[in-house]
Amino acid sequence: MRKKLLALTLVLVVVLAGCVKTKTDVSKEAETDSKGNGPSEKVQIELLGTSSGEEDMNIVRDQLIKNGFDVKLNIQPDYGSFKAQRDAGNFDIALSSWTTVTGNPDYAVRSLFKSDGDNSNIQDDEVDQLIDKASTETPDEYKETYKDLEQRIVGEKAYIAPLYISYKAQGINKEVLNPDTVRLAKSRAIAWETIDFNDASKRTEPLITQQAIGSLTSLDPIKGNDGSINTLNTNMYVRLVNLTDDDQVVSDGSLSYNYAIADGNSDYYFLLRDDIHFAKVENGKAVDTGERVGAEDAVFSLNRAKDKDSVPDHRTYSLHESMDKVEIVTDLSALDNAKQSGADGSIREALEQGLETKIEELVEDKTKADNGSGKYQVVKVTTQEPFPQVLNYLAHQSAGIVSEKQVESINTYDVASFNPDKDIPYGDQRTVTEGATYNNHLYTSGPYILVTKNDYQAEFAKNPAYRAGSEFEPKIERVTVRFIEDPDSALSALRNGEIHLFNGVPETKYDLVENDEKLVLQKNDSNAVAYLLFNNNSDRAVAKSENLRKAVLYSINQEEFLNFYQGNKKKAYSTVSPLVDTGNELTADAAKVKELLTSYQAE
Repeated sequence: MRKKLLALTLVLVVVLAGCVKTKTDVSKEAETDSKGNGPSEKVQIELLGTSSGEEDMNIVRDQLIKNGFDVKLNIQPDYGSFKAQRDAGNFDIALSSWTTVTGNPDYAVRSLFKSDGDNSNIQDDEVDQLIDKASTETPDEYKETYKDLEQRIVGEKAYIAPLYISYKAQGINKEVLNPDTVRLAKSRAIAWETIDFNDASKRTEPLITQQAIGSLTSLDPIKGNDGSINTLNTNMYVRLVNLTDDDQVVSDGSLSYNYAIADGNSDYYFLLRDDIHFAKVENGKAVDTGERVGAEDAVFSLNRAKDKDSVPDHRTYSLHESMDKVEIVTDLSALDNAKQSGADGSIREALEQGLETKIEELVEDKTKADNGSGKYQVVKVTTQEPFPQVLNYLAHQSAGIVSEKQVESINTYDVASFNPDKDIPYGDQRTVTEGATYNNHLYTSGPYILVTKNDYQAEFAKNPAYRAGSEFEPKIERVTVRFIEDPDSALSALRNGEIHLFNGVPETKYDLVENDEKLVLQKNDSNAVAYLLFNNNSDRAVAKSENLRKAVLYSINQEEFLNFYQGNKKKAYSTVSPLVDTGNELTADAAKVKELLTSYQAE
C-alpha cells in the first residue's frame, strides 16, 4: 500500500511541475490531425536561446511541433554566445526578455520597437508614430494608444510572440543579513547601500551576492543596458532622481534634494546637494578624489547620454533623446518666476521643500556651492515637447553622473575612427580585470566603486565620500559579486552559505527557499516579460511573411507556461503588459495556425 501511495505522489509531482514532453513524443502527436489526415509539408523554424532557458525552449518547441512545424533548437551555453548568434542573424525566433527598469511604459517599447531604437530590428512608421504619441500623453490618455501599439506589434504584424510576465524574487540568508534592510523593487536594480548584517561588527566583511553574466558590457553607464551591468552601474553612479520600490520618482538617495516640474511639462529643475565626491581606486582601495559631484558633471553626463555620437557603440541614447537642453541655472529670479505644473507655487518653493537652509544664491562653479550657507546649484532639463516620463529615464543607470574631468582625460580617441583593439575607452572592463590590462581609471559618484574583477567575481569597495554620516552612507564596506550563470548553482551557493543574497530565484524553486530555515524569500511583481523575437531584419522567411510569423504567434499557449511554473507567471501580450492594462490577450488557436500556414505555403 505504501508503494502505491509513493507512486501516486510521484505522478502528482510530475504533473504539477509541468512535465515537458520529448520532441519524439510531440512529433508523434502531430503526425495526424483531428480527422486522421497526415500533415502537409512541415515548415522549419530555428529557435535560438541559452542553456539556462532550455525549459522554455522545450515548451515552445513542443507547441510548434503540435501545430505542424519542424523545430531546430540552437542552444548556446551562455549569453555572450547567444548574443553573437543573434547578431549574426542565425535564428528565426529567439527566446528574449525585457525588464522595464525605469517603471514607465515608454521604456518598455522605445528601445525595442522604434525604427531607430538601439535594440530594435523592425522598421515600421506606424509603430514609431504610436510610440511618440503615447510618450506625450498622461496615463489616462495613453492607455488606448498603447493598446493600439500592442495590437500593431503583436496582433497585426507579429513582430514578437509574448510568453509570460515573471515575478521578481530573491533569497536572503537571514542568519547573516537583516532582511528588513534588503530592498526588492519592482523595477530598479537592487540598492546595496541599505543592506546590513545582523551583526554590525561584521560590516568590514564583504556582502556576497551574484549575477549570471560575467562579461561586462561597459562600466561607462551610457554604453550598456543589459543584465551584465545594470545592477553594477546603478550602485556606482548617482543620478538626479531615483525610483521607489513601487516605481515612484523621488529624490531620496540621489544627487538632488528636490526636483520640480514647471507648468507646461517641458522644464524640469533639480536642486543639487554638495555632500558627494567621486571615488577612485588607489593600491586596491577606494579613496576620496576630493572632486565634488556637481552640476557641471550632471550637464556633461546628460548631454553625452542623449548624443548618439558621443561615444562609439552608444547603447542608451534612445532613452534620452527627448531632452533638448541641459543647463545650469544661475538666475535665482528664474526659479521665482517659473510656476509649478499643476500647482500655484513657484519652482523655487518646490525646490526649497524640507531644506534646513533656504536658497540664497545659485552658483555655476561646483566648488563654490555651500548648502549650509544657502549657496546651491540647480540643473534644468528641457524636453523637446512635454514629456513627464523623462524623469523615469533620469532614474535609469544610463543617466548616472560621471566625472567630466576624468572621462574627458580617458576618451581622447576620435569617435569616428575608434579602434577597439587599440583605443581604451572609459569604463572598458579590461581596465579593471586582473592581469596585464589592469589600470583602474574609474571615477564613481555612487555608493560603491569596482576595484577588480576576474572570470569568477568582481570586488567592490565603499565610496568613502558618499553621503558620509547620513542614512544613505553605505553600511557594508565591501561587496563581492560572484558570476554564477546557472540559477540552480546560484541557489545551491545560497543554501550552502557561499553567497548571502540570490536575486533571481527561479519560480520552480521558491519552495526550496521557503522551506530552508536559514533563508527567507522576498517576492514582488516585476516588469519582466519573456517573449519570442522574430528575425525581422533578414532574408529569412519570417522577415518576409506575416502569415508565417502569425502562425508561430497563435501556436503559443501561455497556459502551459503558467502550469509549468506552478502559477508563478502571469500572462503577457507585450512588454507593456506589466505597466498598462490594455485588455489585449493572446489566445492559442490551432485552427488559425493551420489556415495561416496554408496561406504562407501558397505565397
